[in-house]
Amino acid sequence: MRYVIDIYGVLVPALLLWIIVAYILSGILRRIMQRFDLYRLVWHRPLFDFSIFVCLLGVVVYLSEYLA
Repeated sequence: MRYVIDIYGVLVPALLLWIIVAYILSGILRRIMQRFDLYRLVWHRPLFDFSIFVCLLGVVVYLSEYLA
């Protein structure tokens, strides 16, 4: 597992990058859900958004380990 990623000499924690990627992906997913009015099917929107973010973060971390 990579804990630190070197970006042009700057050491950045890998988890920070995975969090940013997961946040961007969850933002795209939120826009799609708003566009098609799928939030009407969700009971608690902030809790649902947070759970989607956590799931996406898990997928991103898993794929980073799998692809590295």
